[in-house]
Amino acid sequence: MKHNISKPLIGFFTASILMGCGATTLISTPVENIDSLPLKVSELTESEKKSWSHADLLTDTIPGMSVDKAYREIIGKKKGTKIIVAVLDSGMDLEHEDLDDVLWTNKKEKPGNNIDDDNNGFVDDIHGYNLLGESYDEQLEFARIVRLKIGDAELQAKAKAELDKKYPEALANKQQYEQIYQTVKGADSAVKEHLGKSEYTKKDLAAIETEDEAMQRNVAVLTQMLTYADTIPEILEQLEGGIKHFSDQLNYNLNAEFDGRKVVGDDPYDIMDTKYGNGNPQNRVEDESHGTHVAGIIAAERNNGIGANGVANNVEIMSIRAVPNGDEYDKDIALGIRYAVDNGAKIINCSFGKSYSPNAEWVYDAIKYAASKDVLIVHAAGNDGKDLDDPNNPNFPNDQINNGPEIADNVITVGALDPKYGSEMVASYSNYGKVNVDIFAPGTDIYSTIPHNEYEFMPGTSMASPAVAGVAALVWSQYPSLSASQIKKIILESGLSTETTVVLGGDSSKTNTMDKISKSGKMVNAYNALIMAQQIARGK
Repeated sequence: MKHNISKPLIGFFTASILMGCGATTLISTPVENIDSLPLKVSELTESEKKSWSHADLLTDTIPGMSVDKAYREIIGKKKGTKIIVAVLDSGMDLEHEDLDDVLWTNKKEKPGNNIDDDNNGFVDDIHGYNLLGESYDEQLEFARIVRLKIGDAELQAKAKAELDKKYPEALANKQQYEQIYQTVKGADSAVKEHLGKSEYTKKDLAAIETEDEAMQRNVAVLTQMLTYADTIPEILEQLEGGIKHFSDQLNYNLNAEFDGRKVVGDDPYDIMDTKYGNGNPQNRVEDESHGTHVAGIIAAERNNGIGANGVANNVEIMSIRAVPNGDEYDKDIALGIRYAVDNGAKIINCSFGKSYSPNAEWVYDAIKYAASKDVLIVHAAGNDGKDLDDPNNPNFPNDQINNGPEIADNVITVGALDPKYGSEMVASYSNYGKVNVDIFAPGTDIYSTIPHNEYEFMPGTSMASPAVAGVAALVWSQYPSLSASQIKKIILESGLSTETTVVLGGDSSKTNTMDKISKSGKMVNAYNALIMAQQIARGK
C-alpha cells in the first residue's frame, strides 16, 4: 500500500465536544558541533517550509540534506551523466508542468500504434508501464488471503484475526468522523447565522457574547477546531477526507468479498502470466497524487521559477504504475522491478509496503536481479511508528528475511524526519529498526508536485524515500563509475551522526539514540555524499 499518511483528527477532539568507507575524511559537521547546535525556536518561514528538506543543519538548524549547499559549493552548473530513476508507484501526471521535461521516453517505441516496436514485451510503453490496467481500488493483502484462502491454515487464521479486528475499527472511525463532521458543520452554520455573515474570522468568533448554551457550545467547538487549522472549511475538508478514507477501507480494502483485480484479466498469483496491463502509467483517479508527489521530490525541474525543486538535476523519471488504492500484488512489484532494470533504470524508488507477502520470493528474486544488473532500490520504511526488527511488525518488500543477512547489497530502507531538529526530529509515524532501517531523511510536510499542475505538502516515509533516491541520483550522475553498492555505502556512511536521544512512535516514554534505531545511525546528507563519492571514485 502507498506509504502515505493522513493525520487523523479523532485524537484531537474531546469527548465533551463530541457529546455536545569508514576511514574517509569528510568536510563535515563534527558530531559534537551538531549536538551543541541551538534548537530552532522560530516557526519556519513559508519559503523554509517549501524547501526545508534541502536545508543545511549547521547553517539553518533544520535537519535537511544540505542539497542547496551541495549545488552552491560543489556541483555548480555541472550536469553530469543522465540517470534514469523508476518510480514504482500509483502512476503519475505525465503532463505536469514541473515534470514533463524530465520524463523518460522510450525512443524505440512508436506511441499509439498498439505494436511492441522495440520487442521488449510491452506495447506502447513510451514513459513506462501500467501493470494495473484500469483497476484502482484493491483489498489489503490479509483480506485477499481470507477471500482466496491463500497459504496454510496458520496464515489464514492470522489474516482472518486481523480482518476481524480492523473492519470494526474502520467502521467505528468512520462513524466518529461523521459525527464530528456533523457537529462542526452544524456549529459553523449556526455561527454564520448568528453573525449574519457567510464567512467569519477567529476574531469574530472570539467576540461572540451569548447566554445561549447551544451557541456557547458552537463557539467552543469551532474555537477548538481552529487550533488545528486556520479555517473551518479546511477542517471540514480534512474530515471529509477521513470519511472517504474509512469508507474506502470498508468498501474495498477490508471488504472480504471485493475483487478489484478482475478488470485486469490476469492471474495475479501466476508469475508466468505476464501479458497484461498497458503502456499508459498516467494516474487514473483525480486524487491519485502519490506517484506524482514522489516523482517531484526526486526530479521536479530545478530553478524554473515554478513549484518545487527536485533533489536531482539530471535525471529522467520512468513511471511504473503498480500500486493500487490497497495492497500491491507481489507479482506486479516483481515484474515492475524487472521492467525498470531491463529498460535502463539505475535507481528504483519504492514508496509502498505491506505486512503480508504470500509470494515474497518473487520480489526477492527481482531484487537480486536488480543487484546483478547494478541497480539501486530505495524503499520507504513505513508509517506505523513501529520497530521493524520485531518479528510481529513485518514490512514488505525488504532485503532481510527474519532479520538475517541482506539478500543483496542494493537496497536502502529509509525512515522519516520532521523539520525540527532535536529530540522530536524522528517523525512520530516513522518505522525504525537497527537491522531493517538503514538511514533517516526528511519526510514530514514535503512540498512537491500533485496532478493538474498543482503542489501540496505531504508527510510520510513515502516522501523520505524519494529524497534519498534523489540524492543517490545526484551522486551517481556526477560519479557514474561507482556501483550501486558503493552508492549505498556512500549514502549510509556520509550521513550526519548525532548523539541526541529521540522520541520513537510519538511516545515520549519510548526513546533511543539514532545509532540504535537504524543501521547507519545517520541522517542523509547530499553534501557529504558528494565529497565521499569523489574520494572513492578517485581511488578506483
